[in-house]
Amino acid sequence: MITITMMAICVALFIVEWAIPNRFIFENFAYAPFTTKTEPWRMVTSAFLHSTNITHIAFNMYALWILGNALEPAFGRVRFLAVYLISAMAGSVGVLLISPVDTVVVGASGAVFGLFGALFVVQKKRGGDLRQIIVLLLINAALGFFIPNIAWQAHLGGLIAGALCTLAIAYAPATARRNVIQWGAMAAVVLLLVGLTLYKVSTFPAYTFS
Repeated sequence: MITITMMAICVALFIVEWAIPNRFIFENFAYAPFTTKTEPWRMVTSAFLHSTNITHIAFNMYALWILGNALEPAFGRVRFLAVYLISAMAGSVGVLLISPVDTVVVGASGAVFGLFGALFVVQKKRGGDLRQIIVLLLINAALGFFIPNIAWQAHLGGLIAGALCTLAIAYAPATARRNVIQWGAMAAVVLLLVGLTLYKVSTFPAYTFS
């Protein structure tokens, strides 16, 4: 199950971060805009890290468990994983576009907010109750104002990407080309994120990467 796997990775890295001295995991896998050109993988690896404040990981894992159990069976494992990872990347792109270049962030919040966006689209299409989604969304959004190293910019980026991907999954016509439309749309979201990243990096002063 992808949901459990993502949770296990986050918890394992949280424990390792405590076990290894000198914040080794944080220093090598957290994301900041100035790392984008030289270490772009941090845009995704940072989504599996959390601050040492246990509230941070606890709320993210709780939300991931709730959202994952609702969405993974509906999407299938591969589509669910794709939405999760694209949302994680989009969270970093949100930080890159809006935050100062030296802003350092960690956390699954971008990916989790992508799942919030996904569930909102699914529930809207089904005509379901949106109140619980909104409450969880507000709780997780509020954490960004109280816990260091997470940012509303990542929440916004993940939320938008998750919703866009799910629009393609939920509303693709039930024809022989449905898979092509779904995966093509998600690929387009990735290309958009890459394009925004390349553009923003091109505007940085050369000394940023020295």
